[in-house]
Amino acid sequence: MSLTTVLSRRLRCRNSFGSDFSRSFTTASPRCAGHNRWSQIKHHKAKNDKAKSKERQIIGKEISTATQMWGPDTKFNPRLTLALSNAKRAGIPNAVIEAAIARGQGISITGETLESVTIEAMLPNSVAAVIECQTDQKARLLQDVRHLIKDVGGTVTPTTYLFQKKGRVLFEKKDGLNPDDYLDQAIEAGATDITTDDEGRLLVFTEPNETKSVGESLAKSSGLAIHELEIIWDPNQDTLVEVKDEEHVKDLEDILSAIREEAGVRDIYLNATSSFS
Repeated sequence: MSLTTVLSRRLRCRNSFGSDFSRSFTTASPRCAGHNRWSQIKHHKAKNDKAKSKERQIIGKEISTATQMWGPDTKFNPRLTLALSNAKRAGIPNAVIEAAIARGQGISITGETLESVTIEAMLPNSVAAVIECQTDQKARLLQDVRHLIKDVGGTVTPTTYLFQKKGRVLFEKKDGLNPDDYLDQAIEAGATDITTDDEGRLLVFTEPNETKSVGESLAKSSGLAIHELEIIWDPNQDTLVEVKDEEHVKDLEDILSAIREEAGVRDIYLNATSSFS
């Protein structure tokens, strides 16, 4: 069996809903111009709030990842410097930035050790979710997130059996990169799969407990720099759920936006696809 066959599987990207939708309800007649205008303002504000929430989570994760990999000192961590610059340009509050740096060191902003928490849930329309969190107040976070899930019509129930836990290492972009050129190095480093992402960057999968060692080993042998290193929940392809109705997509986006607002939530993984994404 050739090396290409051994590692022929290709990335089935984690599904996300790229477009923000927000619902606006109004019973005003056309002549109530003031009321209609207020409804439009609320509609746009809700949409902007969801977009900002998603942006805060993405940038916060970049800061935490950079801190975790190369430390909190920007003098020796250019990746953190870049992430902080992006955060300031996006108007991310200092409290959010400080919390993200602390989280990258495994502590809260008050210095308490953070504990990893995994919450499993079935959301409306049979969409399975795995929610990864870090917190120094486990009981409170569990209570708040579980209450939120039930409030939106979901159920807290085991769902990780619908996913595979994997290590994921993404390298910085290199023009003309061909993943097949790195098969030998990937196998030698201990990778389980190799491909490229939508931007042509080398993407490697590993066993969860070998993520860092495989990434560093391959970076050394290939000369590529690590862009991102994380452990993910990859949905099983035979149990993916397609969300076809636009209204259901809107509802799901609202739910995800609300969950992201909970302090301590780091990542949300779904087994859903959508034609509206």
